[in-house]
Amino acid sequence: MNLMGLFRSPQNELEKGGKEAEDQGIRNSCPRCGVQLPLTDLQENLNVCSACGYHFRVGPRERVFFICDEGSFQELDSDLMSRDLLGFPSYDQKLRNAKLASREKEGVLCGAAQVEGVACAVFCMDHNFMMGSMGTVVGEKITRLFEYATQHSLPVVGFTVSGGARMQEGILSLMQMAKTSAALKKHSDAGNFYLTVLTDPTLGGITASFAMDGDVIMAEPGATIGFAGPRVIEQTIRKKLPQGFQTAEFLLEHGFVDLIVPRGGQRQAIAQLLRLHGPAVLNPAEKEKEGAAV
Repeated sequence: MNLMGLFRSPQNELEKGGKEAEDQGIRNSCPRCGVQLPLTDLQENLNVCSACGYHFRVGPRERVFFICDEGSFQELDSDLMSRDLLGFPSYDQKLRNAKLASREKEGVLCGAAQVEGVACAVFCMDHNFMMGSMGTVVGEKITRLFEYATQHSLPVVGFTVSGGARMQEGILSLMQMAKTSAALKKHSDAGNFYLTVLTDPTLGGITASFAMDGDVIMAEPGATIGFAGPRVIEQTIRKKLPQGFQTAEFLLEHGFVDLIVPRGGQRQAIAQLLRLHGPAVLNPAEKEKEGAAV
């Protein structure tokens, strides 16, 4: 009996099964449970661990793909880019590195779109661009988005992820907290709806301004949400913080978050909230009846 090759490992993709070999070759390790996840399986599951539900961070265009109707997203103010206004050491190089890392021009993506047929304005912050820090251009783009939404009577859906204000722009960065909040207030006074979706992490000046100003505040499971870091707070109040402090689940329990929705259910939940808090969406038959009645 010839046993040669019986225990030999497959030498190429054709022996091992083609695409299956490719799928099994590239894997990501879940930082929470340690399970090795094939990259294609992870992408098909919206970058959520199938074993423990850990939500990996995703880029702004991925979020648009997950949430918005296909082909409906129209980017706004794509030409705006940060520059070194204060002569901060190495800031120009950091901006170049951020553009390479994120493949974006700035730390937030803004545009108009539809979610299950409901028109809205959307912004998605980018953790790959200097950890989503808010500089003058991030603040300007979000302000312009709220002004656009106010002008067109659109609800706003905002996905936040940020380490806070961008220190390389000093007080100019901190000024964006007031500027975005003022535009948001005008949008609200005009009777428009604003939904925030807090993702991991949402910290600093973003939490202290537009992230927590939503009419409804949604969060992803396990997201870190807060202003100052736990060590700073403990050293300030001289007390040990509770277990799970600054997680989405802790904030939901204490009333700072309205609901937690896993990524797979966000599209449906967002569309439902937009319908509940916005003008009625008529299907073509209803529009025809309304026109005939007029």
